[in-house]
Amino acid sequence: MANAELNVTLREEAGKGVARKLRAQGLVPAVVYGKGIEPCTITVEPKALKKAVSSEAGWNTLITLKGAAPVEGKVVVLKDLKLHALRRTMVCADFHAIDLTKKGHFMIPVVTVGTSAGEKAGGMLQILRHEIEVICLPFAVPQSIEIDVSALDIGDNVHVADITAPEGCEIPYDANFTILMVAGHKPEAEEVEGEEVEEAGGE
Repeated sequence: MANAELNVTLREEAGKGVARKLRAQGLVPAVVYGKGIEPCTITVEPKALKKAVSSEAGWNTLITLKGAAPVEGKVVVLKDLKLHALRRTMVCADFHAIDLTKKGHFMIPVVTVGTSAGEKAGGMLQILRHEIEVICLPFAVPQSIEIDVSALDIGDNVHVADITAPEGCEIPYDANFTILMVAGHKPEAEEVEGEEVEEAGGE
């Protein structure tokens, strides 16, 4: 599991006006919340936050907060990040405090391995779920769920029940939903030419 540190400052005032002033200063208003702790308003530098979640683990990176006394040493994950619709700059962020001794729910990206037989025959691989939820301890969060698609033909699909959960993880689901499929039309059987059919003659 990827780990990072993030320096933050305490934000005593809240409200839209305060948030606008912070963004004008190049800072991102954020909130830290979690079971057993009081929500805490903080500010972060956008470049530092981007760097913290730049590993392959992405938002599942375990981030240790530094600098603000109420959250000093807290381990969190990024839960929400709003971007400006046009400028794509960071508007605000939410962090969820993690209890390292208890299992949590994490969304893990799906990664396909190989090229399916169906694609080689002219079909198209369609990924319907790009992430799968897993339940595990924070330090056991896998970076990805790999699915070998090389044996899949046109019309074949992979459901969540077909996935073997990584060690230390379980994959919860209520319905056996489809994760990916190979779409397309199978080529029709070619007609055999040159064969002559003999008609039975009467006596």
